[in-house]
Amino acid sequence: MGIQIDFYEDPVIVLRRAGEFLASQPVQHNLILTLLHARVAQPEPSRYWVAMEREKVVGVVLQSPLTFAATLTPMDKQVATAMVDAIVKADVSLPGINGDAATAATFAGHWSERRKSAATPFQGNRLYELLDVGEVAGVEGHLRQALPRDRSLMIHWTRAFQIEIDEPADGTELRVDRGLAAGEFWLWDGGEPMSMAVSRRPVEGVVRVAGVYTPPEKRKRAYATACVHALSKHMRDAGYRCVLYTDLANPTSNSIYRRIGYRAISEVLRYRFE
Repeated sequence: MGIQIDFYEDPVIVLRRAGEFLASQPVQHNLILTLLHARVAQPEPSRYWVAMEREKVVGVVLQSPLTFAATLTPMDKQVATAMVDAIVKADVSLPGINGDAATAATFAGHWSERRKSAATPFQGNRLYELLDVGEVAGVEGHLRQALPRDRSLMIHWTRAFQIEIDEPADGTELRVDRGLAAGEFWLWDGGEPMSMAVSRRPVEGVVRVAGVYTPPEKRKRAYATACVHALSKHMRDAGYRCVLYTDLANPTSNSIYRRIGYRAISEVLRYRFE
């Protein structure tokens, strides 16, 4: 029996079919898990593909929103190529992908062959997990949750962050409003907001720290380091595992997170498709 690719538009069905598979590696699958749960809570048009082999789930691809690159779980080479074949056959055009380095490279290579178009790698990331909490001292300020009065600033900083990481800035205000309502936005406050970080909702005992941003005029003062350290410690003390992604092109952030206590788990590649 070969690999079967099933297509869905309902995240509830995807969680029902693939939830056990995704929960089996909650760190590696955290990005897709959080997106799926977010779409259950706040529906919007999305695409999901689930790969089955011998009645077992062996891979998931998610695209949401539809203007964003698709996100892949790690999967074997033959599963990744079967995914590409199914998506191309359905005449779906993806703007790009984001996933485990080996899986993303296989997917992108086969996509380029099938679509006869370029697949360009443009960013390497690293997935880290907090394994032991280091110390950060000498940074004036404290961690606090962002409040409704911080809304305009959070929108401005979120847009700036999206531009820096080359992510579409669609629906930024709605995303910020939802994040503020859920208590996901955090600030390092030294008399005024100095840096921002986002804690995604816990899924399967894992919290992803994301959206770490300091405006250019406030950089090189360790505000982001202090913010991420305090937020990570807060979440760990609450009983959660903490993960985050870093840009491999930024050696400073990678060394900072290692000092805080994060350790590398895997490498991730982003590709842009014509």
